[in-house]
Amino acid sequence: MNAFCKLFICAGIAVSLAGCGLGTMKPNYTSTNNDLLRIGGDKPSDKEPEIINSGSYCLQIIDKWKADGKTPDGQTIWSKDSLRKALPCR
Repeated sequence: MNAFCKLFICAGIAVSLAGCGLGTMKPNYTSTNNDLLRIGGDKPSDKEPEIINSGSYCLQIIDKWKADGKTPDGQTIWSKDSLRKALPCR
């Protein structure tokens, strides 16, 4: 390979790498369903346990929010755990 081909290949690689770096987008930290996932802020309040009568049995539902990591810019990711338990009706 002559020097011109090597220079042409190196220039092509440099232009390709520079082009990849220019197209980065700012991340969007939003959720379409704020009932299951929230970004940033303080911990959402947990609801009181709920008991639903389903006829032959009752269902207890407990919703708890937990910190589930951080975004790259340091905001807390809050996710909700829903715990369900079958109970005899009173």
